[in-house]
Amino acid sequence: MVRTYIKRVQSAVASGDHSAADAALTTAIPVIDRMADKGIMHKNKAARHKSRLHSAVKALKTA
Repeated sequence: MVRTYIKRVQSAVASGDHSAADAALTTAIPVIDRMADKGIMHKNKAARHKSRLHSAVKALKTA
């Protein structure tokens, strides 16, 4: 489930659509946090994913 949301953000970033990438990131972050809270994903891995996705979306805005 979490990989689906990560892939949605990555595909929106690859297409260059900032608004779609931002919307996908907004929906992906709670899912990633939920998986980390349940212990499915390590908390540091979740933080790393969120950081990388956020920086990719932010770089899209400035580009």
